Amino acid sequence: MNEKKNKTIEKLVSLCKRRGFVFPSSDIYGGFAAVYDYGPMGVELKNNLEKAWWKSMVQKRQDVVGLDSGIFMHPMTWKASGHIDGFDDPQIDCKKCKARMGADHMLEAFGIDADKMTADEINIQIEKLSKEGKDLKCINCGSKDLTKAKMFSLMVKSNLGSPTEELSDENVVYLRPETCGGIYLNYKNVLDSSRVKLPFGIAQIGKAFRNEIVARQFIFRTREFEQMELQYFLDPKDMGRKFSEWKNIRWDWYLNYGIKEENLKWYKHIKLAHYAAEAWDIEYNFEALGGFKELEGIHQRGDWDLSQHSKFSGKKLDYRDPATNTAIIPNIMETSVGLNRMLLAFLHEAYTEEEIDGESRIVLKLDKRLAPIKVAIFPLLKNKEKLVAKAKELHDMLSDNYMCEFDDNGNIGKRYRRQDEIGTPYCVTVDFDTIEKDDSVTIRDRDSMEQERIKIDNLKSYFFDKFSSQ
Repeated sequence: MNEKKNKTIEKLVSLCKRRGFVFPSSDIYGGFAAVYDYGPMGVELKNNLEKAWWKSMVQKRQDVVGLDSGIFMHPMTWKASGHIDGFDDPQIDCKKCKARMGADHMLEAFGIDADKMTADEINIQIEKLSKEGKDLKCINCGSKDLTKAKMFSLMVKSNLGSPTEELSDENVVYLRPETCGGIYLNYKNVLDSSRVKLPFGIAQIGKAFRNEIVARQFIFRTREFEQMELQYFLDPKDMGRKFSEWKNIRWDWYLNYGIKEENLKWYKHIKLAHYAAEAWDIEYNFEALGGFKELEGIHQRGDWDLSQHSKFSGKKLDYRDPATNTAIIPNIMETSVGLNRMLLAFLHEAYTEEEIDGESRIVLKLDKRLAPIKVAIFPLLKNKEKLVAKAKELHDMLSDNYMCEFDDNGNIGKRYRRQDEIGTPYCVTVDFDTIEKDDSVTIRDRDSMEQERIKIDNLKSYFFDKFSSQ
């Protein structure tokens, strides 16, 4: 078995569409830039990643509770948080083809870190590059006729109320650009309704929206995405210890679900947001996108968020220690990851091309717990009624506990290859011996491709052992 290491974004995009993981949004109309839909396999993988994250972050912890807050929030939320006044990116337009590009990403190609730079600072850098003969070019048509950089708001505006009203400052609302806002607004509700004590966390999975400048990076950067966030409230004196603890927890989570440690690294932010005391990213080696890029952020946010919302709302958002009766505004430690980006990382990690006995196969070596389909059941032949009936019976039996798929299309070899490409750990084949002789089935392992005969009566315990061993 010879493994080839030649992952490209084109191969991942092709697999995702061919096997029902990810589709371009509005595909029949030519697509809609930086928005994607998740097909039958994609939604299962997303659900499994959500469950794995939630189990680790909420279910198995005594100090974290969950939340599902609204996408629309009072507009003052974003004034208090600073998003209305300062949530923007530098943009450059192509005068020839009208394409929009992120100026900071364009400068990255020249080794310039433009993060936190103003538009004026970016334009100075562009002028320096031009004098050195390193002109920026449109990523779409190659033209050098570009506009100067200008700041571009990432907030997505909408309106609630009369549909005939013109959008104005009086009736504008925003689709949330991140999910943590809903957590801060519900901090007091959770405190008053739950028996939580410092330190405690509130976790949430939900949609967020950003008016992203299209970067052509598949689902790495999109305008509509899902965030999985934990806001952990604590006494300032405990921040250092808890921050280190959570960094280790999040790092180990990726290793536990199959990401190789060599494909992860830490990046410490030097330029910090005004509210941050320390910020680190877990970066993943997206080889198909050019190297290590941000996967998850772990940040110390201080008391900025609760202080701001207390100031703008007029409500006290402090915490009173029941033992000492002293009140403090808790500090916040945050972990935040985009589910779409996480899904891409796991697909990237699992994508494998192998040569076996002169033949090649593509296989997604996903952790069994994350695989969209856990067990595929085949009748040896589709035109033999007894084989088909028994295979469907096994599907009904196993699907009580596992996501299963019945497949009778094509020969067994083709069916194996299809299941390999969607990452199915086990295939069960019902043959004539099953019906006429031993009441057993053939089980084929995805990774080793080894096969064994198992009694039907033992199937439930067999798969319980296989899926609980990780």
